[in-house]
Amino acid sequence: MPDKAGNMPALPMSEDLLSLFRQTGALLNGHFVLCSRLHSRQYFQCALLLQHTNIAAKVCGWLADKLRDFNCDTVISPALGGIIVGQEVGRSLGKRHIFAEKEEGKLVLRRGFAISPNERFIVVEDVVTRGGRVQETIDIVRARGGTVSAVGVIVDRSGANKPDFGCPFVSLIEMNVETFPGDKLPPDLAEIPAVKPGSK
Repeated sequence: MPDKAGNMPALPMSEDLLSLFRQTGALLNGHFVLCSRLHSRQYFQCALLLQHTNIAAKVCGWLADKLRDFNCDTVISPALGGIIVGQEVGRSLGKRHIFAEKEEGKLVLRRGFAISPNERFIVVEDVVTRGGRVQETIDIVRARGGTVSAVGVIVDRSGANKPDFGCPFVSLIEMNVETFPGDKLPPDLAEIPAVKPGSK
């Protein structure tokens, strides 16, 4: 049952995942600029979590299990944060994994990666706030005639502004973390220098 604020209680897996974030020092507190350009007091540094290969296999295996029922030929992820997630999810599902990377400020397909017409994809990412990089990746697939069966992420921190990718969107954990536009910072954040620990 939801609590008075309408939030669902954390599932056991969510508690296990949060525990792993804390154990690995991957849940950071301070003043952060997210890839979405929003500011936040908390940051999920999945690279610190996924540097441990046994943890990466476990966490991404959980995500793969939530995606297993969606038909796909290939897993695709946006670089840089999604590469390990995509590789591990692809390995767990027994599927090929490719990634999109930035070139002149936008995501593109490089390195000889190809998408065939009607090829079915699952898009995976580490953390989503607004979902811009996931949407760019979806657009790359669809522009080449592929289809997207589902999107899967480790952490969905979009809160009430959940993105609509035009396909099922699953996550291991949903965190309702406050975010702020750069010109509307609360006083406590305005006093702390901002850092941008995510992908360039």
